Amino acid sequence: MASKNISFDQIPSSIRKPGKYFEFNTKLAVRTLPNNLQKMLIIAQRLAAGTVAALVPTQVFSDAQAAEYFGNGSQAHLMCRAAIKANAYLDLTVCALDDGAGVAATGTVSIANAATSTGTLKLWVGNQKVEISIVTGDAATAVATALKAELDKYPDLPVSATVNAAVVTLTAKNKGLIAHQIDVTYELTAKGTTATIVALANGTIDPDISTALAKVFPEQYHIIATPYNDSTSLTALRTHLDSVSGPMEQRGGVGVYGYDGALASATTLAGEINSGRMLGAYLRGTRSPAYEFAAAFAAVMAYEEDPAKPLNTLALTGIHAPAIDQRLSRTEQENTLNNGVAPLEVGPGERVQIVRAISTYTEDAQGINDVSLLDITTIRTLDYVRKACRERISLRFPREKLSSKTPPKVRSELIDVLKKLEDLEIVEEVDANLPGLIVERDEQDVNRLNAKIPTDVVNGLHVFAGRIDLLL
Repeated sequence: MASKNISFDQIPSSIRKPGKYFEFNTKLAVRTLPNNLQKMLIIAQRLAAGTVAALVPTQVFSDAQAAEYFGNGSQAHLMCRAAIKANAYLDLTVCALDDGAGVAATGTVSIANAATSTGTLKLWVGNQKVEISIVTGDAATAVATALKAELDKYPDLPVSATVNAAVVTLTAKNKGLIAHQIDVTYELTAKGTTATIVALANGTIDPDISTALAKVFPEQYHIIATPYNDSTSLTALRTHLDSVSGPMEQRGGVGVYGYDGALASATTLAGEINSGRMLGAYLRGTRSPAYEFAAAFAAVMAYEEDPAKPLNTLALTGIHAPAIDQRLSRTEQENTLNNGVAPLEVGPGERVQIVRAISTYTEDAQGINDVSLLDITTIRTLDYVRKACRERISLRFPREKLSSKTPPKVRSELIDVLKKLEDLEIVEEVDANLPGLIVERDEQDVNRLNAKIPTDVVNGLHVFAGRIDLLL
C-alpha cells in the first residue's frame, strides 16, 4: 500500500525487486521569495546607419553600443544614454522602429551683423552644448560657417546641420513629431553679432508603436519607456500593458513617458490615459527632451527592486535642471499629483529628482475618484505578490492530485509566502487578514482549486504632519 504522507515521483509503488531506492525531491528546496530584478524596455526610432534592424529586441550595455546598434544621435541611442547615466547597472533591451513615412522637423539658427568684440556662441541642442569662439570683425557668414563646422564634430547630436550664407539649418535625424521635443537655445557674448532661433517644427507622422509592442509581447519587461507622449501611442501602450499583465499572461509591467509642455496639457493627457500601469513624468522648462527624462525615470525605477519602496527624491542623473522661473511651485506640484501626473523638481546640487511616482489613474470606470492605484508602487507590489504566490505554488505542487487534503496544504504555503512578504515590509497585517484567505475546490470544475488572497500592501511614507506646541 502506498504511503499516506509520502509521495514519490520516480519510484513506483508497484516494484517487487528487492533494493533500497532513493529519489531526489527539490520541490521543498526553495523557501525564500523570488528575486525581483527589473528588466527595462525602450521602444524608439533608429537610423539607417544602425547595425541592428528594426523590430529586433536587443540588449544594450553601453552608450557606445547603442550608437553602433541604432545610429549616432538616433532617438534610441539618446534614450539609452539617458537611461544608462541614470542607472549604470540596468538590464536594458531596445526594440527599435524605422522612421516610416514621416517628415523630419527642421529649425534654423540665423546670424546677423559682424562682431564688434570677441566672445563665444554657445548653442544647446537639447541638453548637448556646442561652443565656438568669435573674434572682432567676424562676419555673420563666418560665424554661421564656423557653427556648422563645430556641429559636425558632434555625431551624437539628434540633428544634422547645413549652412547657407548666415543661416544654419538643423534637420532632425529621426522623422516625425518626436523631434519637436528637442529645444534649441543659445548664449552669445560677442557684441554686435546677433542670433535668432527658429525652433524645430513641421515634423510629421511618428511611427506606430504597436508593431514593436506586438514583437515583444511574449517577453516580460517590467518597465517600458516610450518617447511618444501623444494619446494614440500611449493608449496603444496601455492596451499592451493591460494584456501582458492580466491574469492569463501574468507578465506585469508599467509604462513611462515624459512631458515638458504646459501643465494643463500634461494633466489632460493623463486623464485620457487613466491607467494604474502608466506614469507620466513632468518637467517643465528643461533642455533635456522629454524622451530622455522618461528613459532616466524608468531606469531609476528599475534600480529599485523593492516594489513597495517609494521613489521620492531619487535623482535623474544627466537631466538638465530648468531655470528657476520654470520650476513648478508647490501649488502646481499639488495640481499634478491630484491629476495623475508625476512631477519632477530640482533638489540640492541642481539635480533633477522625483517628487512622487504616481500613476495616471485617478478615476474608476464610473468616473468616480479612486486612489486605489495612486502610487505606481501599488501595482508593482501587487505584481510581485502575484509572482511570489504563483512561483511557490508551482514549485510545491507541480503534479499534485486534487483531494480534500490539497486546499489546506496550498493555504499553508500561501500563508508562508505572505508572512515572508510581511517580514520584508511589502505587505502587512497578514494575521489580521488570515480569515479572508480562502482556498477551496471549484463547484463546476472538478480539477480546479480557487483561492482568495487578501493583500494589504505597504504604503509609502509620503506625508508627515506634526504639531509643535509652544509652552511658556
